[in-house]
Amino acid sequence: MESPEAARRPSIKSPRELEAMREAGQVVARMIAAITRAVEPGMTTQDLDDVAVQELQRHDAKPAFLGYLGFPATICTSVNEEIVHGIPGKRVLKEGDLVKCDVGAIVDGMHGDAAVTLPVGEVSGEALQLIEVTRESLNEAIAQVRAGARLGDIGEAVQKYAEVRGYGVVREYVGHGIGRRLHEEPQVPNYGVAGRGQMLRAGMAIAVEPMLNVGTWRTRTLEDGWTVVTADGRLSAHFEHTMAVGEDGAEVMTRLRD
Repeated sequence: MESPEAARRPSIKSPRELEAMREAGQVVARMIAAITRAVEPGMTTQDLDDVAVQELQRHDAKPAFLGYLGFPATICTSVNEEIVHGIPGKRVLKEGDLVKCDVGAIVDGMHGDAAVTLPVGEVSGEALQLIEVTRESLNEAIAQVRAGARLGDIGEAVQKYAEVRGYGVVREYVGHGIGRRLHEEPQVPNYGVAGRGQMLRAGMAIAVEPMLNVGTWRTRTLEDGWTVVTADGRLSAHFEHTMAVGEDGAEVMTRLRD
């Protein structure tokens, strides 16, 4: 049995484990592509979960979120001021909404995890700019990922890109190591100081997931015990990719291959 200390140590993945993660990542990418094609006003968040389930079944993969710590659905769907961990259900999506879909899959015991923020029909200029800045803050973070880099390099990249543009960077929820477990060490904050924090090593796998708010970075959790919302009720966006750390950069596993 693995000791608690070993469980907290970031693991270096074997070539076989990395290959399984690539497959899991592609399943996740296809789930997100299917959801992106499907989303439109009038759908419920449960409809989006159903789309994800169909894609999982098509690829004979297992859901990573269903039952994890008791979560009751296959994906997370968080709308407008909801940041993460929203539970799919009867809520009907309206023109102008933003919906964040966090998606996970397991292939041969290895996990893939990614998130996307999607506009529902025509959305406001404020919402479009939030989506673009959050997506680009993830790209800024990915550019920092390589063997020898520090976690602070990733955090600072997100924080500087977001805050100079006036957005709040969520502190309470962060990225994470990933592999045989959905959440492994290390934690990957979206804030920090370059050159500080744990050093990345080739063969580690991490999920980087900036969450940016139009207003304050502070959050609160709804009475369902899962859904995290902005403390001031303003919009939030979330993007995430799973990646392997290489000597010269990141291999993004949840980006759809041709």
